[in-house]
Amino acid sequence: MKIQLLAAGIVAFSIAIAGHVQGKGEDGIGVGVMVGEPTGLSLKKWTEARHALDAGVAWSFSENASLHVHGDYLFHRFDILSIPELSGALPIHYGLGFRIKLKESNQGRGRNNDDAMIGVRIPVGVSYLVPDVPIDVFAEIVPVFDVAPKSDFSLNAAIGIRYYFGR
Repeated sequence: MKIQLLAAGIVAFSIAIAGHVQGKGEDGIGVGVMVGEPTGLSLKKWTEARHALDAGVAWSFSENASLHVHGDYLFHRFDILSIPELSGALPIHYGLGFRIKLKESNQGRGRNNDDAMIGVRIPVGVSYLVPDVPIDVFAEIVPVFDVAPKSDFSLNAAIGIRYYFGR
């Protein structure tokens, strides 16, 4: 059951990305790393000048070690922060997404029904888009509201860097 949920989430996010690849925004897909909770691979695809899809596949170190997969739809505001010394853009981003977290079971070799958590993410962060180089550096804080198998609240936070291929 948990594997089917994970597969369905990945397929849904892939379809969303495929539907927006012809967007008017930045070219290419950003691939990089994020460090924090969770730590792992970060992906970003701009769909329009102020909208992007963001995904992560990472390892979560909180409570029980677990695989963490998330996908978010992000909105960007370029008019809030401005640092004259920086020539690149410094947008604030916020959005809505999902998280699937597959916990390692401490009971033998199997998993039980409480090993998969599904939650809603509300990411808020800032990025620095480096001028003349296809790189962005980001930091974000993400409240997560788990809805299955039980309701719970947690907080994720990470910093990271992505390189954009195809720009």
